[in-house]
Parts: sequence; structure tokens; C-alpha cells
Amino acid sequence: MDYSAETHKTLKEFFGYDKFKGDQEKIINHLLNGGDAFVLMPTGGGKSLCYQLPALILEGTAIVISPLIALMKNQVDVLRGFVSENESIAHFLNSSLNKAQIEEVRSDLLSGRTKILYVAPESLTKAENVALLREIKISFYAVDEAHCISEWGHDFRPEYRHIRNLVETIGRAPIIALTATATPKVQNDILKNLGIPNAKVFKSSFNRPNLYYELRPKVEADKDIVKFIHSNSGKSGIIYCLSRKKVEEMASFLCINGIKALPYHAGLDAKIRTENQDKFLMEEIDVIVATIAFGMGIDKPDVRFVIHYDIPKSIESYYQETGRAGRDGKEGLCIAYYRYKDIQKLEKFMQGKPISEQEIGKQLLNEVVAYAESGQCRRKLLLGYFGEDYPRPSCGSCDNCLYPKPKFAGEKDLLLIMELIKSLPEHFKMEHLAGILAGQVNALIKSYKHDESPFFGKGKDKDIKHWLAVMHQGLIGHLLGKEIESYGLIYITEKGEEFFKKPWGIELVRDAEFADGDSDDDDDDDVATERAAVSGSGGGDTVLLSMLKDLRKAMSHKLGLQPWIIFGDPALSDMTILYPITYEELQKCQGVGEGKARKFGKEFLELIKKYVEENEISRPDDFVVKSAPHKSADKISIIQSIDRRMDLDDIAAMLGIDMDELMREIETIVSTGTKLNLDYFIKDNIDEEIEEEIYDYFRNEAASDSLSDAIDALSGNCEELEIRLVRIKFLCEVAS
Repeated sequence: MDYSAETHKTLKEFFGYDKFKGDQEKIINHLLNGGDAFVLMPTGGGKSLCYQLPALILEGTAIVISPLIALMKNQVDVLRGFVSENESIAHFLNSSLNKAQIEEVRSDLLSGRTKILYVAPESLTKAENVALLREIKISFYAVDEAHCISEWGHDFRPEYRHIRNLVETIGRAPIIALTATATPKVQNDILKNLGIPNAKVFKSSFNRPNLYYELRPKVEADKDIVKFIHSNSGKSGIIYCLSRKKVEEMASFLCINGIKALPYHAGLDAKIRTENQDKFLMEEIDVIVATIAFGMGIDKPDVRFVIHYDIPKSIESYYQETGRAGRDGKEGLCIAYYRYKDIQKLEKFMQGKPISEQEIGKQLLNEVVAYAESGQCRRKLLLGYFGEDYPRPSCGSCDNCLYPKPKFAGEKDLLLIMELIKSLPEHFKMEHLAGILAGQVNALIKSYKHDESPFFGKGKDKDIKHWLAVMHQGLIGHLLGKEIESYGLIYITEKGEEFFKKPWGIELVRDAEFADGDSDDDDDDDVATERAAVSGSGGGDTVLLSMLKDLRKAMSHKLGLQPWIIFGDPALSDMTILYPITYEELQKCQGVGEGKARKFGKEFLELIKKYVEENEISRPDDFVVKSAPHKSADKISIIQSIDRRMDLDDIAAMLGIDMDELMREIETIVSTGTKLNLDYFIKDNIDEEIEEEIYDYFRNEAASDSLSDAIDALSGNCEELEIRLVRIKFLCEVAS
């Protein structure tokens, strides 16, 4: 049957478009004529229209199986906006509804007023919902985000595996499965599992020519992100993190640095999640920081950048999430931060799972590593992953095409690694092998007596990172492999054995910046300023540092203050790297607030400006950003409560933390340069003589603002809390 006239009329009347895009019209006509369909269409290609429009035309209700409550709400709101006089036209059925709302959905379904019902796969399994759907006429089933069916696809949802049986129980009708990302293996899995092997397949190109792809080393990523967002001021963006903790920290960190941002993850209250999403859609905020739960089907066409703070677990996830940028066909910047250590952490998380699951996860991660560490065109790699050829050798719109990495003939280095592996009676991790070749003496190497091996130091002309990078690329080329059950142990594959017997030329990327050999389990997500504080001078301008220290010493004599009170060593270190010449720039050095900058900064700025001019120094524009307090308490709430002169015990109780945690939060706030006035609390809780003794210690005796040194010096006469409170008072009054 020819539905052409009706589809075009509906397209214009309900959706406001004059013509269809791509294969939309073919897909819609196929579904209207009762055929099963599989739709593979990139994000922004218009998948939702392929089932929304036929649902409005056909008799009965279309059941749209969707994985996310946020997606359902968004699409129902959009549909109701098209038909403002009939809110019953679209509903969703999930765990967020109360009894009255469920009854409203039931009534509208039974009366035939609802044309589209969005339902979560979990809700579809409930007996009462199955019984309800058996009572109504179903026009067709749409399985959105169909990749969730496959264990080989990202965001695998076991509940999706039950859809076929549920459809048979409720009543068979045409099925349309839709996804933006699916490899040939995942496509076959979807068709087989849904029981639609003869479905007509509609494939669109995976190429998104308006997107720019870039991988950056994960070094001071927090700081780099702030710089990037400020340089793209006013544009909408999404930042993806793998953990809820990092989402919260990043959102807080961005706010501290003047960026309107909110978090989004499954651990938040549903109401807050919805509010945060709506604020992003309504452009009340610029950036949403989210776990992968955010964005599936969210209809915001003008997302200008997508940043992956953590590299995703699969190429499908990466493609799906980057696809949320530039859906209007305009600029879309896709930046991902990568270090090999993050891959190692993801591999550790897989331990303990069934071997089959580990094998799948390992293969998906290996593909991510291959993509991240490759020197080839990223667009060509992505399209190739999904079985599509990119006809040109270079896209001109990714980091590898614009800034090609240098390469070298790597067969000799790979052969040396293989010789080492063969010489050992058992297998070892990459870091251990790299340590042997580089001649690194450590406890583990000594315990195995590998420092006595003929291979020890055989590659000492190159560092450990070089050998790690070569092994990574050996894994990418499937010449080396990693054992699954014994985490991370390296072996030579069959292909590698062929190479060893008859070597062929191999070009490797001379770029070890991603090859992080650090294998500890510490959380490296501290902000850039905190890392810099630990690392001391950090390789700045040593001549300028000496001059700044001389100036600080002269000022300390003149003002009668300890040198650290004027500017601490971390602040001087930043000055030797960043060369600030304005008060605003100076404030972005560690521990320098507006008060300290104005009070002590004039002479330092004059010295730096003169030094820069005389030495013709090109100043960087990426100043160290302020670090955010990212523990349990909320910075703004604490500042406001102290401004209202609330008792500290009451503030701690309000925030659900103890006094020690509150003091740590206050100390962190003050360390960023924010002044707090605690005189009201100190007056009521500390004897005046004790206050004077502590204050005098910091003014005249202390060599730094170290709390532990102060406690050691004053513990005989003063309690720790008293020392901490007066220290804060001193820092705010004198040192800021």
C-alpha cells in the first residue's frame, strides 16, 4: 500500500518538515506495510521519526522499548509539543510513576487515545503490564538502542534478551529495531535474538563529517578541560566520566572555575536528575557532567563538544557518545583523554567475572587501545570498525591527520621483546619486561634475579615508556597477547610466532605519551593544582625562581612577615611556569586569592613583566585553575553558613559530617584564596591568651603554614581544634 501522501502530510503537520532525510521515508513505508526492519543510523540521523510518524498513522498503539527514563520523558515531551491539545497521545510506563499516574496511562491506553507508549524493558516484564498490553491493539514494537541486546555491544542490558518472548506473549506485531552503533557481529546478534532474521536492513553511513576527533594524553586533564571550555565560552557540551564520584568532583570543579555545570548520574535522586537534564536542554547551564547514562536519544542538536575524561570501555560507546555533538550538522568537537593506566584499571574490574565475559571485555578494550594509540586517520579507523570504508587516506579533521605522529621501523624492538619473553620460564607483565630491557633495578626484578639476565639493560638506550609503547602496539597488531586468567601477563601470539620466524617491516608510532607504566591503584584524579603542589618546582624557569625568592626574602624583612606568608613555594613555582603579569593572572597561581594578590603582588608582577620583556619570553595562556574542594561537604553552603555566623557544630550537623571533616573543608576553601571570618566562633570557644599564643606562633615562628608542625610545636598548651581555627584566622587576615 502506498502511504506516500499521508506520510508527507503527517511529516509537515506534526513535525514541521517539508522532506524526509536519508532512508527515513523507505523505513517508514516498510513499517507501515507490516514489515520487520533493522535500522542502523548514526546519532542525529533521525531514528526516532522512523517510528514516531508511523505510530501516528497506524491504528492502535506503538510500543517503544527504551532503556532510559530520561530518554522517555524527553521524547514524550517532544511529541506532546507537536500535538498540544492532546497530552494523551504519548505516555511512558516506568518505575518513576506513582499509582495515580499509572492509572492515567492505563485509562488512556484502553480508550485508544494513546498512539505511542514508551516502556522500559524491566517494566515490560511485570505481569500487570503484560496483562494490560494484551488488552489493547498494538500497531508495532520499536526496540530503541537495540545494541543493548548484544553482549558484544556497549550498554548490554540482560532484560533486552527477554523482549522476543514478551512480544510473543503479548501478541506479535511488526518489529523495528534501531541503533546508532553496531558492528556486523552485534547486528547479527540483534536480528537473531529478536527473532527477525528476515527483517529488511537499512544502513546509513557512519561518517559524521562535521565532527573533529582528538585524543589527548591524560596529564592535568582537569586543568586542560577548564581551558578548553573557557576557549569555547557559551557553547553547550557534555563531559563523560566513568565513575559517579568523578562526575560530582568535575561538576563542582567546573563551577569553582566559573563554568555553569551540573552532574548527572544514576546515584542522584530522580527528581534532581530530571531537573539537571532540563536545565541543560533549556540552556540554563552550559555543561552537563555525566556517566554514560546521559544522552541516549536526548534531542539537543547544538551540543558543540563532547569530552571523555575517561576513555570508554568500547569503540561503540565512544562513537555513540561522540555522536551527541553537532547533531545539527554544525561544529562538533570530540576530545578524549587517554592513558594506558586507565585501561589497566578497567581490566582489573573484569577480574572475578566469568571467563567468557572477560574475553569479550578484553577484546573490546583492546580495540579501544588500538584506536587510541594508532597514528592512522581516526575517521578511517572508526568507519572501518563498523564495516564501512572511508575512501580517502586522510579526513583532515582529526588529530592524526592534522598533526601526524612520527614513526620508526619497529621490527628490531619487537623482536628484542619477543626474545626476552622466550628466554623467561614464565610470563610477566609489560612493566616488568620493560624494566628488564631498560635496566631498571627494583625489588621484583631482583627477586626473580632478572637483573642477572643477559637481556637486562639490553635496551637501556631507550626508556621504559618506549618499551611499553612498543608492547602496546605489539598488542594492537596481535603479535603479542595478554593472558585473561592471569591478569596482564604477556605472551607471543600465533601471528607473533610467524613474525619471529620470518620478520616483516613494521612501522610503529614514536609517541610514548600514552604509555603510562605506573601500575599502582591510587586515584590519580586530583586536580592539576594539587599535583603541582606535590611536585614542587615542576621544571619552571630556575633563573626567575631565584629572583622571586630574593624578592620574597626582601619583602619579608621589610614587612616583618615570614616568607611563606607572602607567597608559598607552590605559588612561586607557578609564577616561573605561567609568567603572570596581571592581578587576575596572579590569582590563578596556587594558594593566591584576590586579597593576597592585591596585598603582596605588585612588586612580583613588575619583576615578572620586566623579566619577560628583557628575555623575549612567549607567555603561556593556560594558567593553573583553582582547585575545588571535592569531599562530602558543599563549599557554597559552608561559606554562606559562616557568613550567617552559624555555630560550626550546627553546620557540621546540617551537612551530616563530623567536626574534623568540616575543618578539612574550611581549610581547603581558605587554601584557594577565599576569606572566611570565624571571629564569632573563636571568641566564644577559645581563651584569648591561647588565641594570642597560636597567632604569635604563625606570625613569628612558623617556617610554613604546616598544620602538623604547628600541632607539634603547640600541643603542650593548645588543643588541635584551637590551633586549626586560629591558623585559619591568621591565613585569612595576614596571608591572604
